[in-house]
Amino acid sequence: MIGIGVQTKNVVYDEDPYKGFRMLKKTGFDCCDFSLNSYLKNTDIYQENINRFFDGSVEEITAFFTNHRNAAAEAGIRINQMHMPYPIFVPSAAKEVNDYLLNQVAIKSMEVCHFLKCPYIVIHGYKLARYLGSEELEWERTAAFLDKILPLAKKYGITVCIENLYEAVADHIVEGPCCNVHKAVQRIDNFNERYGAEVLGFCFDAGHANLVGIDFEKFLTALGNRLKVLHLHDNDGRADLHQIPYTFTRTRENTASTDWEGLIRGLKTISFEGALSFETAPVLTSFPDFMKQDVLTLIAAIGRGWKQEIER
Repeated sequence: MIGIGVQTKNVVYDEDPYKGFRMLKKTGFDCCDFSLNSYLKNTDIYQENINRFFDGSVEEITAFFTNHRNAAAEAGIRINQMHMPYPIFVPSAAKEVNDYLLNQVAIKSMEVCHFLKCPYIVIHGYKLARYLGSEELEWERTAAFLDKILPLAKKYGITVCIENLYEAVADHIVEGPCCNVHKAVQRIDNFNERYGAEVLGFCFDAGHANLVGIDFEKFLTALGNRLKVLHLHDNDGRADLHQIPYTFTRTRENTASTDWEGLIRGLKTISFEGALSFETAPVLTSFPDFMKQDVLTLIAAIGRGWKQEIER
């Protein structure tokens, strides 16, 4: 059965995770995307401002998340997926920063994923094509990183998911890592064959795909069962805004500017049985706090509508 999920960011707080997970259940969700990336933000990583959250031992960090795990279970919310902090490598950063991201943040993220009994963790591949001179060299660096964490994935039964990304170049949005579905398919299959387990899968990010003009239906159909998780959110085609689906239109007649019908057809074609997971945390701070439950209810309702269409 297809699940309906959303990010925990801006809903579940460390001080009282029970309250947040109960809100997710009340507003119509049955699973969640645990926002591990909010504990070390990308804006800070790019500035080499590392907050040292991941300095703690595995035992200390997992103990910190004990209440989150218990609260999710009590509310009946399945932790379906999570996002490793990103980027995991910054070419302009000091060596000690990149070593920390690899040896502390990445490895301990895998341990947290296991502790929370989460089957999927999403990573951002290295954005190095322009720095190194080719997409192939870029992938070699991502592949080397994957070989650092996939032994843990195999040990714990976790599937690491690569994600289609974009890049901003001279005020233009262009394709980033993992936007070529045929290369992604081949690379996923090669890793899984080499490890003898389903250690690598794909996260399709609808917002990123919309920014660079990817055909949703063709991309999803080509992925097939390699598709494990989704990041569902809307934008105007110009910026990565992470808004509620159907927010943006092409015309005054309200034709959606994002191809949600293609998404539904693609998921239906491949008999997708995962979670319709919405990456819409920024929306919850753009509305007044008193509307948070109403906004979450609306997002969950969109998910239920799509679920009915896909399962029909």
